Amino acid sequence: QLVESGGGLVQTGGSLRLACAPTGGTFSGYAMGWFRQAPGKEREFVAAIRPSGGTTFYADSVKGRFTISRDGAKNTVYLQMNSLKPEDTAVYYCAAAWSPSGSTTPARRSDYTYWGQGTQVTVSS
Repeated sequence: QLVESGGGLVQTGGSLRLACAPTGGTFSGYAMGWFRQAPGKEREFVAAIRPSGGTTFYADSVKGRFTISRDGAKNTVYLQMNSLKPEDTAVYYCAAAWSPSGSTTPARRSDYTYWGQGTQVTVSS
């Protein structure tokens, strides 16, 4: 089970940092991803990071504005979101994908096994 935190209401151009942690166990060996779902739309990929944390991958819509990172000591994954836009408004979900080789940064929803309950991010114009 994964738990997200850090969502909220922010103005256009503002920043938020989301966090994701497991309720039990560890992220070790898992690639981690963030997805989002806006009202009436499909859940879409936002960012992913390999188990080692050395490689990241982003959707074009957030590249240069969002940063995914992980802290092994705190067993937490983060999504730093800067220069937020109204179109970033969505429920944001954290997800984990088992990656024993450590060589994948999965971007498909079907690649992920474990999901959080989501946290709402609202960007006002």
